[in-house]
Amino acid sequence: MAGSAIIDILSTQAPQHACSELVAQFENTTGHRVRAQFTGTLNVQKRLAAGERFDLLIMAAPAIDEQIRAGRAVAGSRVDLAKSGVGVAVRKGAPRPDIGSVEGFRKTLLSAKSIGYSTGPSGDYMSGLFERLGVARAIEARLRRTPSGVFVGALVESGEVEIGFQQTSELVHFRGIDYVGPLPDALQHVTVFSAGIHVGAKQADAARALVKFLTAPAAAPVIRKHGLEPA
Repeated sequence: MAGSAIIDILSTQAPQHACSELVAQFENTTGHRVRAQFTGTLNVQKRLAAGERFDLLIMAAPAIDEQIRAGRAVAGSRVDLAKSGVGVAVRKGAPRPDIGSVEGFRKTLLSAKSIGYSTGPSGDYMSGLFERLGVARAIEARLRRTPSGVFVGALVESGEVEIGFQQTSELVHFRGIDYVGPLPDALQHVTVFSAGIHVGAKQADAARALVKFLTAPAAAPVIRKHGLEPA
């Protein structure tokens, strides 16, 4: 198609499923092509620091702000796309732990034989939460933090950990796990995922058109279907 572009995206994994479905719709509607790469937050940061160039970046909002400060994303280009809370999962068919109250959740942590959490924003939050609940030292030997790019759900599914914590959108697609639910309201933490234009973008206008598509009202049902909420 005349005037079509190839848009290169580097994104963290929490919005992967929603973005992939919406990107397919965008391609069909506009004739543009999208090449999206999804990986862990630390991997994204390393690749950007190494000088790799893309048209569009999708990361947690504070991380996009950090890239703007570092001069790798265009100032004023951040657009919030979706948000997700932290969810809890166990292996399919396993007893469901008590996460209905703060005290029940604390007891669940103390009784778990092994606990998985991520190296992304949800993992950073969980590290602080373990400290605040006063259980960090007691559970330290049972914690398993995934390498960047590895889903916590994979560890839960394989039985490597008994219970896992990650963005809800990163847990709900695993068939071999049971999604127990979100953290208790009093402990919940919501991460906003945002887009930003890379300073080296070759297709900045097409990337902005994609962002507009991802934030249109028609995108909301797809975003919700994949464990996120529109931002």
